[in-house]
Amino acid sequence: MKKTNTIIIAAIGIAIALPSLWYGQNHGLLPVAASEEAKSVDSIFNLMMTVATALFLLIQGALIYMAIKFRRRKGDETDGPNIEGNVPLEIVWTAIPTIIVLVISIYSFEVYNEMGGLDPMSSHDPGPQQIAQIQNHQQQLIALDPSQADLALGLGASPENQGQKPYLNVNVNGIQYAWIFTYPETNLITGELHVPVGKEVRLNIAAGDVLHAFWLPEFRIKQDAIPGRETEIRFTPTLVGTYPIICAELCGAYHGGMKSQMIVETEADYQKWLEQQTQVADASNWDKAVASNPSNLSDSDFLAPYADEMGVNQETLSELTQLQHHHH
Repeated sequence: MKKTNTIIIAAIGIAIALPSLWYGQNHGLLPVAASEEAKSVDSIFNLMMTVATALFLLIQGALIYMAIKFRRRKGDETDGPNIEGNVPLEIVWTAIPTIIVLVISIYSFEVYNEMGGLDPMSSHDPGPQQIAQIQNHQQQLIALDPSQADLALGLGASPENQGQKPYLNVNVNGIQYAWIFTYPETNLITGELHVPVGKEVRLNIAAGDVLHAFWLPEFRIKQDAIPGRETEIRFTPTLVGTYPIICAELCGAYHGGMKSQMIVETEADYQKWLEQQTQVADASNWDKAVASNPSNLSDSDFLAPYADEMGVNQETLSELTQLQHHHH
């Protein structure tokens, strides 16, 4: 009898484990993974889906079995047995969820650390002393160091990139209701983000008015844009394509329209785009461009497109700018 029960339990375990493992890896609920960081995040989600599927099959299977086996028989009007509790059973169904939550928590912590979420240099370029600390494995995790007065926010460098500068830096400013991207090396300002594939990118994120959240679903990364505080995200794109950028924090009446896109290109295409936009930004018809370099423009040139829209002629505009210079 005991041997038969063991075989039945083993068969039930296999019947639950096999579909759970399969569905955990083939659920198709996530969008395409387009970054190195997405692989780690997806591994956590797949584990959670595997566990959730196993629990669903186990609990629903037990309910169906109990409903059939212990249903009231025809003509049976007696009361059921008076069962007040089962201590071993309660220990088991308390211990199992506790262990599951603990395992997922530890795994999530490790993945977050590997993505740079606990990196003490996540908001700053490391100096020589910090690089030496990294090389000697003496650095502390800032989120766990009570001596740190200003916690670094965002995702810093991954372990293999610690102590190295990213290939590309882009400043991101969230305002109601748009994302503005500035490339510091060229002073190029755009309304969409272009990055090269296979190269580490660092986004320095800030907000100009209220709280926003910079979200890239295909990259599995999201970071708050906080007024008066700069945050950071470092990631490495792996797939060429166009991906949505969404504000995931309610920021006002037109929050739903605060969207942009990120174009991941080959390095050659990225350099070509950068050269084209720089040329357009420096050209005389800059007001028709999607990107501009205002540092190379005079006050009159900068204000010209807006003056035309308001019906102000060039002579009046020149007089206004001269008055402003005299005032200063």
